[in-house]
Amino acid sequence: MRGVVFDGRQVRVVGDLTVREPGPGEVLVAIAAAGLCHSDLSVVDGTIPFPVPVVLGHEGAGVVEAVGTGVTHVAPGDHVALSTLANCGTCAECDRGRPTMCRQAIGRPAKPFTRGGDPVHQFAANSAFAERTVVKAVQAVRIPRDIPLSSAALIGCGVLTGVGAVLNRARVEQGDSVVVIGTGGIGLNVIQGARLAGALAVVAVDANPAKEPVARQFGATDFLTSAHGVRDLLPTGADHVFECVGRVELIRQAVDLLDRGGQAILLGVPPATAEASFLVSSLYLDKSILGCRYGSSRPQRDIALYAELYRRGRLMLDELVTEVYPVEDFEKARAEAEAGRVARAVLTF
Repeated sequence: MRGVVFDGRQVRVVGDLTVREPGPGEVLVAIAAAGLCHSDLSVVDGTIPFPVPVVLGHEGAGVVEAVGTGVTHVAPGDHVALSTLANCGTCAECDRGRPTMCRQAIGRPAKPFTRGGDPVHQFAANSAFAERTVVKAVQAVRIPRDIPLSSAALIGCGVLTGVGAVLNRARVEQGDSVVVIGTGGIGLNVIQGARLAGALAVVAVDANPAKEPVARQFGATDFLTSAHGVRDLLPTGADHVFECVGRVELIRQAVDLLDRGGQAILLGVPPATAEASFLVSSLYLDKSILGCRYGSSRPQRDIALYAELYRRGRLMLDELVTEVYPVEDFEKARAEAEAGRVARAVLTF
């Protein structure tokens, strides 16, 4: 079968992958569509260290082909969106409703694929850039059949992370002020999350002025090409500032833009050894810096919720899909994504 493999030197679309059958508590999914997320590119450029060879992709949707023993919540033929969260469901963190903190879901790459008889790693417990993949049952969330799979694919990462960061981690309230630094796939979902939460001011900041129309479409009330103009709009600072790029100088800006009691939420992914600085005294007025893993989400609950919000016209998905490419055009999709010319490129099989 076809898949996108990174071997540590180059990325190639190959046609000789195989994937094993689902074991107990697992699901085999035929991938219909998968979003090309910045995290996939970060594996290739080394920002996210990951063992190779690896099948990339982690934002996908498709149709269940087979289930292992003990799986009852999905069945062959069901449409599903996939999460990357292969949490165990039984540890203290899972029991507390914090599956993103499950230690069984972090740093344990499996090898369900083979190529030429050699095992191949699975990225983010998902590997959606393959015609078929095997995931833990908890990662497969049934969605209504009337949602296009090319749009549903984006729920599993971009929407869960961006909207989830607003609703679950920052807990933005009606009337709050929000600044979003970076309006790529994650930033746009933060913007629409702020809209859903009832934020009064949603200021989008992006160096590319061409991104203003789509940012406003998703709910931005203002658009700036530099964070230096934020204080003109919010003289006392913002209640919440989301850094969605992953640059240390922008993290500093996020902290500096906070009002009293404000929160800086870090969503961008800088290199693993990157360090950021800030004035310690600037935090004494009850300001906070918050990390956020995967939107602090509970995928079985949140994916179903976001799917229903989409069906009711309250959550944008179709508008995130800037371009759809057959998997054979991966390099073209990658070039467009790296150049920032698309909000989300979607690969189809």
